[in-house]
Order: sequence, then C-alpha cells, then structure tokens
Amino acid sequence: MGGRLTRRRAMILGGTGVAGLAGAAALGGSRPWDRTGTQDHAAAAVPFHGEHQAGIITPTQDRLHFVAFDVITRDRARLIALLRDWSGAAARMTAGHDAGQIGAVSGIPQAPPDDTGEALGLPPSQLTLTIGFGPSLFRDADGRDRFGLADRRPAALAALPRFSGDALRPEISDGDLCVQACANDPQVAVHAIRNLARIGMGVVSVRWSQLGFGRTSSTSRDQATPRNLFGFKDGTANIKAEDTDLAEQLWAQPGDGPDWMTGGSYLVTRKIRMIIETWDRTPLGEQELLIGRTKGSGAPLGRDDEFDEIDLDLRGPDGETMIAEQAHVRLAHPSQHNGARLLRRGYNYVDGSDGLGRLDAGLFFIAYQRDPRRQFVPLQTQLARHDQLNEYLRHISSGLFACPPGVRDGDDHWGRALFE
Repeated sequence: MGGRLTRRRAMILGGTGVAGLAGAAALGGSRPWDRTGTQDHAAAAVPFHGEHQAGIITPTQDRLHFVAFDVITRDRARLIALLRDWSGAAARMTAGHDAGQIGAVSGIPQAPPDDTGEALGLPPSQLTLTIGFGPSLFRDADGRDRFGLADRRPAALAALPRFSGDALRPEISDGDLCVQACANDPQVAVHAIRNLARIGMGVVSVRWSQLGFGRTSSTSRDQATPRNLFGFKDGTANIKAEDTDLAEQLWAQPGDGPDWMTGGSYLVTRKIRMIIETWDRTPLGEQELLIGRTKGSGAPLGRDDEFDEIDLDLRGPDGETMIAEQAHVRLAHPSQHNGARLLRRGYNYVDGSDGLGRLDAGLFFIAYQRDPRRQFVPLQTQLARHDQLNEYLRHISSGLFACPPGVRDGDDHWGRALFE
C-alpha cells in the first residue's frame, strides 16, 4: 500500500501520467457524460478559446452564478499566476472536465483533491466563464495603484453616476474582478465558481455573488423570448449574435482605448428588486400601458406581433399615442438615445423573503456594450428620471467591468495583454 502511494505521489509531483491523461481527454477521450458519442445540444460544450470571450453573444443559457472578487494580495506576480491558473481551469471545466489536471477522485488520499467533485458525471451544459476587471483593480478606493495598472485603465471604465432612485448597497456592488458563469445546469455553474474561488484562496476573496434562473433575454434569433417576474416578455429588441452592427454596439474597436481592450466589451450589472406584491395588484391594462407591450403576445401596443416594429407615433381612436410618453419601451427605444443599444443577458432571481412576508425577488440585469458612457448611462438616466415602472423597482446593487477579448489558445490567459 505504502509503495503504491509513494509511486503515485511521485507521479503526481513529477507530472508524469497526469499530462498524458489530460492530453488524452483534450484529444477527445471518453467522458462519463458522453459514453455513446452523442450529445444533446443543451448539454454540449462551448469552446473556451476564441477571438471574443464566450458568454457574451453565446445563446443565453438557463442558469447563472455571478461573482465579484476583491484582490487581497498586493503581489502582482501572484495575481498574474492566478489568472493563468484560472484560465486553465476554465478551459477544462467548460469542456466538461474537472477543474484540476488530477481531478476530484484520482489524487492521493492524504491531499485535498483539485476539484470539488459535485459536477462529476454531469455534461458541460454549455458552461461559459467570462471575466471582467473593475475600476478598483486599476486604482483602489484609497487611490493606490496596487498593480501598476492605473495608466492602463480605459476611459470607458469611468465610474457610473448615481442615478435617481438608486438604493445601492456597497457590500453587494462593484469588485476588483468578476466572473460570470452561465450554464443549463445550475450545479455546473455553481461548481465552476466554487472551484475558481478555491483556486484563488489567499489571492482573492468573494465580495458578493448572485444566482439567477430563467434567463430574461435571448441573444440568438433561434431562442424564444423569455419572461421576467412581471410576466412580460423581456428582450424582444435585444442585440442578437446574428446582427450586423456588433462592431458598432458591442465590441471595443481599435482607437477606442488601450489596445488590451480591443475586441472586448464593457459589462454593467444591476440587481433590481421588483416590488412583486404591489405589481400583482395592478390592473392588466395599466401594466401594459406601463410597459408599452401586450402581456400575452409581447406585441407593441397598437401592433399584432411581438417582433412588429415599434411605432412611437401611432395614435389610437382618442388621438393619444398608443405608447405613452413615459412607457418603458418608449424611454428605452434606441431612437431616444442616438441609436445606442445594449446586449442584455439578465436573469430572474429569488433570494427568499425579506422578513416582512414579501418576496425578495427581481431581475439581475446584465448588459454588454462598446462604451457605457454613450450607451448604458444615457439610457438609465432617462429611465431613472421618467419611467413609471420605477414605482415597482428598486436598484440595490451595481457593477462595472472591462471584459477583455477572448483567450486565443492554451498559451494565452485571462488578463495577459493587460499585465504585459
């Protein structure tokens, strides 16, 4: 027994055998979730490497685990090493493998496993992992440039203004780093975040996290439009992967800012609590006027189909505009914001109750864009000032992150160009 353990320990520490196993898996070795060689699309793997990070225009999955981290080391080299380790783990987990090269059950009994094991036997479930860097990574709240990055902060990563009605809680806002895990199985998404947090122990700590279900947007024309907790279809006019204006609206272009962000995108998160009980006592007709769409079909008021073009000038028999001046869809319409659009990937959430018999529930809003200063900020300013839906909403957290372009190959890693 002792001899076998000694030999196994030598193999692990020396890396022999492990590389061979990892290599076989990377070359298409059998997986417990794919014994027949066939996969259901919803269970398949999404490539981790590419020009852009997966999890942005990837067709929106059903489940979310989003986490923001604080960096607790001041050692630049340790942070870079973590980002390299995270990238390797992300590539393995998105392919349906364990987070570490040894795995959850193949190591020696005397050492902790390098995967927590709760995803053993589960398929990749289209897991995507997307990283972003917050303003405080470049200069913290005390003005310190901890990692020599202050002069590399993009101008588009300017702090968001305080919007009318904000009730933000600092402890669930912002962060040095964020990771968005999306999958069609909640256990796969939670497993991914748990293992990244485990790998990051001593370098980062979890600042806040959010679970989400029931996507509230579609990012592909092949997806049906989902509904939010108000019962309305959400994201009908969302940017789709098939659109031709992605360079204009979504991806940072050469000259927009520092080179390390070219091909990346800027992420805004907002946790928006819905006052469900008040909404549920509101008449259907008033709900539709507030939104500007019918609740059943999702069609703009005065039109027949969900995807009919919104006509903001259409008038009813009484001469009044069908879509009210303070209706949500009018205030959010691109024509009111110089054509600016967002790619939204939001999720519903229910965090239990608030102790007063009311659901603590709402929308975890996620939006990607080329420049928040000309997209999210003017849009939210308008909504915060004039949207009558605000009677039923409370914005309680906020985050802003710069999401770099994709990891090109196995020699690349998250943040490499930023730290070079």
